Amino acid sequence: MQYDETTQDNVRRVAEALTNEKSAKFGIMMCGLFGNGKTTMLYALRNATNFLSDRGMWPEPKGIVITDAKEVGQYARDIRRFNDLRQKELLALEDMGREANEIVEYGNVISPVIDLLEYRYNHQLFTIITTNLRAEEIRAKYGPRIADRFNEMLDVIVFRGVSYRN
Repeated sequence: MQYDETTQDNVRRVAEALTNEKSAKFGIMMCGLFGNGKTTMLYALRNATNFLSDRGMWPEPKGIVITDAKEVGQYARDIRRFNDLRQKELLALEDMGREANEIVEYGNVISPVIDLLEYRYNHQLFTIITTNLRAEEIRAKYGPRIADRFNEMLDVIVFRGVSYRN
């Protein structure tokens, strides 16, 4: 990722969202076009929390657990693993929107990502999401209930700029 003016602005807006003590939000969503630094920012945040934890500057050892949205369906097939995932204190859902809306497990239709997000909303657990989806696409894919909860739950940071990938 290049450290240009656009990247500096993205970093500043993420830092402001994470340090705003007046905000009642308990998560952030980084959205925008593909290749403009959302995933790189997510891994930088995880590295920062790990660095602080390793030096005893974090309350207890708990880094950001990052899972690809496509993997959530696999977790949902094992209720213990799924419960463990959804209860993580700091969870990042990478590339939300690429996963199937529903999966069929033993004849039951489940919506793993929606179930995960509703649990985290109900328990006010800090959640980071990266996605290429726009607001109207989120509403269409996940429904008005999840979209409305995102408004309460997440500071939305739209990453500006074009792809850094060549």
